[in-house]
Amino acid sequence: MIFQRIGSIFIYVCLNLIAHGFHAPRNLFNRRITVKMSLTQSPSLKKVIVLGGDGFCGWPTALHLSDIGHEVIIVDNLSRRKIDVELGCDSLTPIAAIQDRCNVWNSVSGKRIKFKYIDVATEYAELLQLLKDEKPDSVVHFAEQRAAPYSMRTPKSKRYTVDNNLSGTNNLLCAIVESELDIHVVHLGTMGVYGYGTSGGEIPEGYLDVLLPGGRPATILHPAYPGSIYHLTKCLDALTFQFYNKNDGIRVTDLHQGIVWGTNTLQTVRDERLINRFDYDGDYGTVLNRFLMQASLNIPLTVYGTGGQTRAFIHISDTARCIEIAINNPPAPGNVLTSLRLYVYTHAHMYVCLRFSLCSWKNNQMSLVLMPLS
Repeated sequence: MIFQRIGSIFIYVCLNLIAHGFHAPRNLFNRRITVKMSLTQSPSLKKVIVLGGDGFCGWPTALHLSDIGHEVIIVDNLSRRKIDVELGCDSLTPIAAIQDRCNVWNSVSGKRIKFKYIDVATEYAELLQLLKDEKPDSVVHFAEQRAAPYSMRTPKSKRYTVDNNLSGTNNLLCAIVESELDIHVVHLGTMGVYGYGTSGGEIPEGYLDVLLPGGRPATILHPAYPGSIYHLTKCLDALTFQFYNKNDGIRVTDLHQGIVWGTNTLQTVRDERLINRFDYDGDYGTVLNRFLMQASLNIPLTVYGTGGQTRAFIHISDTARCIEIAINNPPAPGNVLTSLRLYVYTHAHMYVCLRFSLCSWKNNQMSLVLMPLS
């Protein structure tokens, strides 16, 4: 019952963000950044390996790519499920075993997704052999520990995040070089690599054209300002991509998105066993999910600080479509393409939209609690 209630609230929130958010006052919402790449999509279907394809972003993306005709292979070590055991929590939505998920999708769609259990951070030989055997056109890289709070939780989680994320990225790129295959890497980065301060300028697009001392022109990575170990690994990912591109000519598209929200897509609603994750805990639950849980239980919404923090949000369906566009538009050999697609809201604006959305709920007494920033 609680998820039905949250689902109904979620629909209201989505409708009101669409209806009202795009016309909000400039100090609340004022920017839409679009992908800086050609949207002329190639008609050719490709073989795509999705690393981290059992996760929150990876699973719906894998289904989306399969649904439009690409041959999809999911690679995962199921680490997100193991972290649920560690934290003593679980997705609010019931998540089927990955083998069951794939079998159900293959049955309802008439397509075929394969699953390989590989830890890309530690099982280099298996990853290399998979690339040689399958010869994919593209590899979508989601295989990273994605929660900033978890990355700062304990010394163990800090080390795990660094070991897993950086080793996984380096192993993938090194394996592509050793395989001698021309494989396009599509990586999901984050806006958080630039920090959350207000520079007064446009949101950076990854690289900057600058003049060095003496008037020498150069293109450099935009200065990073990570706020967590997780964001630090994403900054180092960018440096790693730049190096392998310069040194080995690997083609990379690094998509820097904002906070991904939403639960289901057109593909995951076809069977309840395909449903995506809904995390609401303190480590993996994003702010919108946390607000929805609190609102559904008539618990005051906990907004940290003044609520004026500006964050970028993108729906999970748009994440999958961004990956599709990137796959169909690989950069020319020798290029790294960094691009953004997002909508920007403040936490207070989300609270206003959520409160407006709940106006039809009888006896709902939603209130706001401002929490100190630690």
